[in-house]
Amino acid sequence: MKDLAQRALDTAVAQGATYADVRAIDYRQRYLSTKNGNASGVRDFESQGLGVRVIADGAWGFASTDDLTREGVDRCAAQAVAIAQASALAKRHDVQLAPEDRVADHWESPCQVDPFLMPVSVCLDLLLKIDAEMRSVKGVTLAEGSMDFRRTDQLFLSSIGSEIRQVRTQTGVGYSATSFGEGEIQKRSYPNSFGGQYQTKGYELIEELNLLGSARRIAEECVALHSAEQCPQGVKDIILGGAQLGLQIHESIGHPIELDRVLGDEANYAGMSFLTLEKLNNLKYASEIVNVVADATPEHGPGLGTFRYDDEGVPGQCTPIIRDGLFVGYLSSRESAQTAGLGKSSGAMRADGWNRIPIIRMSNVSLLPGAGKLEDLIASTEDGILMETNRSWSIDDRRYNFQFGTEIGWEIKNGRRTRMLKNPSYGGITTEFWNSCDAICGPEEWTLWGTPNCGKGQPAQLMGTGHGASPARFRNVKVGVAYGN
Repeated sequence: MKDLAQRALDTAVAQGATYADVRAIDYRQRYLSTKNGNASGVRDFESQGLGVRVIADGAWGFASTDDLTREGVDRCAAQAVAIAQASALAKRHDVQLAPEDRVADHWESPCQVDPFLMPVSVCLDLLLKIDAEMRSVKGVTLAEGSMDFRRTDQLFLSSIGSEIRQVRTQTGVGYSATSFGEGEIQKRSYPNSFGGQYQTKGYELIEELNLLGSARRIAEECVALHSAEQCPQGVKDIILGGAQLGLQIHESIGHPIELDRVLGDEANYAGMSFLTLEKLNNLKYASEIVNVVADATPEHGPGLGTFRYDDEGVPGQCTPIIRDGLFVGYLSSRESAQTAGLGKSSGAMRADGWNRIPIIRMSNVSLLPGAGKLEDLIASTEDGILMETNRSWSIDDRRYNFQFGTEIGWEIKNGRRTRMLKNPSYGGITTEFWNSCDAICGPEEWTLWGTPNCGKGQPAQLMGTGHGASPARFRNVKVGVAYGN
C-alpha cells in the first residue's frame, strides 16, 4: 500500500496540488449478536482503499478509491485536484493551514489478546450464557447481547514529508434485558446502553468486565422497574452515574467545542454551537471544581478517541477545555485553528474510513475526577435522585437546552439510597447545569467510557469517541421532565 499511496501523492502534486495527503486504510470488523437464546448475527467485514485530500488553487478537493491499481490511484489523485480546482471558482478566500512539522512514526494501540483470533464459538458461548441467565428471571421478554471487534491499519503520507502508520484495535461488548408488560416497556443494560462498553483494547476488555456475573442483577432490575414508583416532577439535587455523565459531556461539552461548528463550516446532524469565539477564556462554563480536557494521548487511557496522530498528521494531545470552570479551549483542525487565530491545531481531524474526508471530531473529552466514593456522595445528599444508564437524549442545535432520560433511578433521603424510581429524567441549560455541579467523585470511580457511533457530517460519518467521568452531583435540577405519570 505504501507504493500506491506515494504514487497518489506524487500524482496529486504533479497535477497542481500545492498540498496533498493520502490515507491508505486496511479495515476489518467482526460483529456477533444474540437474541433470546439464538445467535442473531455473525458478520465479518473487510475493506481496503485510499483517500486523497489536496489543496489546489487555494481550495480543497477530495477523492477516494478502492481500485488499488496504478491506473485507479492515478485517476483518484487527478480527480481530487480537479474537484479542488472546480471548488476554487466559488471560494471566498484561499485555504490557509496552521503550521505543522514533518513526522515519521509507527504506533500500535495496546492489544493483549487479539479478538480476531478468538473462536467465534467462544464468543457466542459467552453471549448465550448471559442470555440464558437474563431469561431465567421471570418477566424478561427480550434478552440481547453483542460483541464488536474492529481493527484499522492506516498509512498517512503528506506532501510535507510525513509518513505515519497507525494500527488501532477496538473492542466493544454489551447486553440488555427488556420487559414488556403492565402497559409499558422497561429496559436495563450492561455495562452501558446502546451497545455497551467500547475501548481501544483487545479481547481483554471482555475478560475485565463482570459480564456473566452481572446478568441476573440487570434482569431483576429490569422487571422490578414495572412496580417502581414514577420519578417525581420538580426541582431536586441529582447524582449522575459515570456512564450517563459521559453522554452528558458528549452532548453538552464535546459537540459545542468543535470549532467547525463554531465557525459555521459544519452544521449537519447536530447544528452549530453557542460557544462563539468571544467566549474563549471569558465564559464561566461551569463551577470551579469542573475541569475538562480533550485528551487523545495513550496516557489518558484506552478510549475510542485515543490515537498518536490525527488524520492530518498532527500529534494527538491533551487540550484543556474547561479549567476551574472557565472555558479555555476548542477542538480544531489546521485550517480552523488558523482561521480562529489559535496558532496550532489541537489534532482533532478524523475520518470514518478511506472514503470520507477528515472533519473535526472529539477525542476523549473527559471530566477530571475529584475526590471520594459514590457512597460518600450519596451520604452527603439530603434529598435527591441517583440516575444511571442513558435511555434517551435531546439537545438543541446550539447545544444549549437539553433533556435526558435514564433507565433507572434511586431516591436519596437523608444520605441513604432508598426506593427504586422508574422513568427518571432531567433537563436544563448547558451552562446553568454545569455551574450547579458541586461534587465529583474520585479516581477510584472514574471510567473512560466509549461512544462508538457519534454521527456527524454529510455524507454521514460515524466516529468513536471517549468520555472519562466519575459520578457527580448537580444542585437544583429540573427532574421528571421527559415522561408523564
